Order: sequence, then C-alpha cells, then structure tokens
Amino acid sequence: MRGAMMVALLWAGMAGASEEIADKYPGSMLYDKPVEVIPHVFSAIGATAPPTYENAGHNNNLSFIVTGDGVVVVNAGASYGLAKALHDEIRAVTDQEVKLVLLENGQGHAMLGSNYWAEQGVKVVAHEEAAAEIEEYGAQVLRGMRAYAGEQGEGTEIHLPDESFSDEYIVEMGEMRIEARYLGPAHSPGDIVVWLPGQSLVISGDMAFHERMLPIFEHTYTADWIETWETAFEPLGATYVIPGHGHPTNMAQVRRYTRDYLVYLREKIGEHLEAGGDLSEAYYVDQSPYAHLDTFEELATKNAGRVFEQMEFE
Repeated sequence: MRGAMMVALLWAGMAGASEEIADKYPGSMLYDKPVEVIPHVFSAIGATAPPTYENAGHNNNLSFIVTGDGVVVVNAGASYGLAKALHDEIRAVTDQEVKLVLLENGQGHAMLGSNYWAEQGVKVVAHEEAAAEIEEYGAQVLRGMRAYAGEQGEGTEIHLPDESFSDEYIVEMGEMRIEARYLGPAHSPGDIVVWLPGQSLVISGDMAFHERMLPIFEHTYTADWIETWETAFEPLGATYVIPGHGHPTNMAQVRRYTRDYLVYLREKIGEHLEAGGDLSEAYYVDQSPYAHLDTFEELATKNAGRVFEQMEFE
C-alpha cells in the first residue's frame, strides 16, 4: 500500500505526458530533466510522440541507477548527442563513473547512442536477439534517425554491443543487485526488463506501455507477448514500474494498457474473423476504450490489421 501511495505522489508531482508538447527541457537535447523515481534510481522521461527534430528523438525513457560503486544506464539514447546530454545530467547528480549501459532492445532510441558510451570506456550489453537486430538493421535505423534529426545526429555511428546474453545478465554493484532479464517474446526481438529485486522496481522497457498506445510490428506476436506477461513479467510482483514510454507507474496501470489491450484487440479481431470479416474491415474494429492514448491515431488501425494477419493463420 505504501508503494502504491509513493507512485501516486510521484505521478502527482509530474506534468502529464502529452504528445502535443514538443520539448519540456529547453537547453538540453533531453526531452525532460531526469527525475528520481525512488532513491538512487532516475529516469529522463521521453516524449510520447514519434521521434522528431523537436524532441531530438528522445521519445523513450532513459534511466540510470546510482549504485554507490558506479552508475548503470538503461538505454544508450537515440544519438551520440542525446547520450552525452544524459551523461551531463548524471554528472550533475553524482561523481560516480558510468560503468555499464544496458539496452532494452535493438531499436534506435535504445541503441544509437552506444558509440558515445563506448568512447567513454563504458561496456554496452544487450540480449543476443537485440544484438543481431542492430547488426542487421543498424545502418538503416541510423539513416532514419539522421533524416529527422539533422545536425542533432552528428557523431552517431553504429556500435555493436560489447557483450550479449541469452537469459539473464546479473550485476552486483555497490548496494544494488541489478538483473537484466529476457522473459520471453514481447514487443520486439531482444526485449529485456531490468529488475531491482531489493527495491521492487522494474525498468520494463517495451514490455509495458500505458500513456501511449503500444505499436504492434510485423515481428510482434501478440499471443506470445500475453503469455510472457502472464507467466514471467507480472509474477515479478513489482511495486514500481518505469515503462519504456511514459511516466513511472505501477503494475495495475501497465496491465490495463498493455496486457488488457492486447487481449481486448485479439477478442475484437476474433469476433470479426468468426463473422467472416476481411482485412479491409478489420482496420476499423472498435478500439474506442483506448482512444484517449497518445499515438492512437497513428497506431490503432495498423495494430488491428497486424493482429488480423496473425490470427487469420493461428
């Protein structure tokens, strides 16, 4: 109960996320200044909009953990400059050195700043599937970033993870036990969560969404995501959740807008299939309970179409 109250107080102290706000931290490439979510765990909350020049590609959460014997960063950032901006904020908080960067997956906003951290002598670690994604698609992702970022992308080059893992990567540092875990298929290849058992906090990455609509990609298998959620993610029993996008919250909130949304959409598409509906009509199944979420207009119809294509052959 106390943990839930702390999350509520934290939420009350922050401005609500909105894809209409282009930049909340003028003077920095970061979209917003990092906040201390619980003692020693900070997160710079990104925009809930797609990546743009105005938000400098900071549309996910960049987190860091001050352990007492060094700092662990979760997500390298969407560019060299964005990684440096985060490092500047870390230095304002602590004189402890950054010793490790964990990538939540192989997407651009997680990994494109890796070469900045490598220049600082910091080891970059990712799941083996994320590492494979970066190796195969990194150059393409880099070109996409440069197209919207302009000069903000200067200095960014692809840096492959220095180390990868298959199931878990556990760090004992200072007063913290930090567990990077692959729980199973979820939003994108190589999605991991970073679990702090002593603090009952999970940095969920793209396992969990709540303020913006989650995107379903071609390689996002929704039935598998639901299974991973029910058998491995929610059983963590986390009190605090720092999601991949949006403000820190609790498990009930991310369940409502991730697991429950996936179940809801699959039910709607299932009813549509049973009625003999086709793909062109599937795009318009009712998703109105989620219409208030940021990026709904951009993603709702695409999500429905991809779930239809999956379920048609299940």
